[in-house]
Amino acid sequence: MDNFNVYPLFDVAPVKAAGSYVYNQEGTEFLDFYGGHAVISIGHGHPHYLDKLSKQASSIGFYSNSIVNPLQKAYAKKLGEMSGYEDYQLFLVNSGAEAIENAIKLAAFHNQRKKILVFEKGFHGRTSMAVQATDNPNIQTSLDNNDRIIRIPLNDTEQLSEVLNDEISCVIVEGIQGVGGINVPSSDFLSLLREKCDACGALLILDEIQSGFGRTGKFFAHQHSGIKPDLITVAKGMGNGFPIGGVLINPKIEPRFGMLGTTFGGNHLACAAGLAVLEVIEKENLIENAFEKGEILRSELESIDQIKEVRGNGLMLAADFDYPIKSLRKDLVYQQHLFTGASSNPHTLRLLPPLSITEKEIDLFIQKLKDGIAQV
Repeated sequence: MDNFNVYPLFDVAPVKAAGSYVYNQEGTEFLDFYGGHAVISIGHGHPHYLDKLSKQASSIGFYSNSIVNPLQKAYAKKLGEMSGYEDYQLFLVNSGAEAIENAIKLAAFHNQRKKILVFEKGFHGRTSMAVQATDNPNIQTSLDNNDRIIRIPLNDTEQLSEVLNDEISCVIVEGIQGVGGINVPSSDFLSLLREKCDACGALLILDEIQSGFGRTGKFFAHQHSGIKPDLITVAKGMGNGFPIGGVLINPKIEPRFGMLGTTFGGNHLACAAGLAVLEVIEKENLIENAFEKGEILRSELESIDQIKEVRGNGLMLAADFDYPIKSLRKDLVYQQHLFTGASSNPHTLRLLPPLSITEKEIDLFIQKLKDGIAQV
């Protein structure tokens, strides 16, 4: 049997990883400035993370959600304290797409409405409702074409005022658009969005799947704007590679038995991984590091003539070139041994290094990037 061939692959097979580096079978070292889609938050192979997972696996790795799991309660408490959402509730799942699906379902349970407002260039996942909310017809099927979704440009206050009404169940917006090219919703736009949702009874869902867990220099990207959403979806850097996702839920949304469910979500190993990530972020001041190193990285990128614009916050940055970056990324992988990311914009290089990145590693990245640019 062969694998279902849906991924265009770089011919690199990492077999080991540590900190901000991965290594192939030949022992070649690659600097990782992408973290596997913003997943690696505390660095590869962090000793506290490995120790916590190993100890948990040696006791109990899984049982269903039909029993008490003290790790779920411990995780919810720690996440609430660190994120500033202590009064919210937590539903744990396995991925970002699942988090979006459940957030949409909760909104519909709450207000019994059928329409969803989303934004151009947004990406929310590949499952049923998540892919309908995603602005990419290439990954949608005939089943995904319906009239539930209303899509407008990000930061367009005029259209927002026109379309947000009492037919809308929920609005989904990314803290920073990731796949779309690191597009940042303005503080004014998010404030107006919060105001309009309150006025018409729609629920505001903040998709923090890529932009959460300290990546932007705040625990959540929307906290740069001072608003509070009704639902927050999380995943990616939440588990540093272990599959875990979740929805933070406003206390005004009341749970009932059977409303949501999951077999693997919030299992013992996932909670151990999540707790380890939070403990490392807190102990090593990684949110502060993301802000500080992000400022250094931004400044270095802005000094490169071939880069026309730098966008984002903290360690979620985009560098725009005036030419497509496909060839550049190939050179960066095969010649410079550097991992970076792309986006739906062919001119945009997407950078999502571990939050533990050092200034020395930023210097090395900039040198590799300059060498790659010179080869293109």
